[in-house]
Amino acid sequence: MILTDSFQFTKSFEVGSYQVKPEGNIRLSCLADLFQEIAWAHADSADFGRNLSEINLMWALARLEIEILEFPKWGDSIRLFTGSKGADKLFAFRDFMVADQNDRILVRGMSSWLLLDTSTKRIQKAESVLPAALYDPNMKPDHQPQKLVAKGEVVARELVRVRFSDLDLNYHVNNTSYIRWVENFLADRKIFPSEIAINYQAESFGGDQVELRLYEGSSKSFVEGRIGERLVFIVAF
Repeated sequence: MILTDSFQFTKSFEVGSYQVKPEGNIRLSCLADLFQEIAWAHADSADFGRNLSEINLMWALARLEIEILEFPKWGDSIRLFTGSKGADKLFAFRDFMVADQNDRILVRGMSSWLLLDTSTKRIQKAESVLPAALYDPNMKPDHQPQKLVAKGEVVARELVRVRFSDLDLNYHVNNTSYIRWVENFLADRKIFPSEIAINYQAESFGGDQVELRLYEGSSKSFVEGRIGERLVFIVAF
């Protein structure tokens, strides 16, 4: 497969036994883990990844969409593709694609990121700080992850306590941990989505109690995570 302008970086993986559900299909949270890994690998390769901490900047994932056309399975050799895809206002965009050995597209993803000053937490415009070719506002994608608002009736609730294994390098809950919580919450109710969208609204930390709420809507369903009345994240599926 030839990389297009949208995909500037690729990396191969093999789906491990620890990444799959009982029937052998990869978990949504493990796909999100792989997206996170290749995003860091691409950013590090072009000096806009971990080295940003040296100039008091950091990336924060704001929104993510995952659409599975066909689930990768245990033992499959897959190739992940990613690329920066312009900027629009405060958001920088990155898309993802997963293909099998025969170049069949299995998974697509799109994400929105914020570039933050680590001291003030103020948002910086990516195109004013980082390589303009990667964050050109004129190259913004036609499709952007949208703001989500839960609609419908609350049909289930569950309380999750943030544990040590949920935390990332900054000691707040890793973005993929929220997806894992939602997967487990839905699986208990025999719901196994093949596509999700998630908005990350606020941080949570070790020891926090996050209430999950399942909303059943007419066309879509939603899961919110709240600490008290503060919205931490929202998922649509």
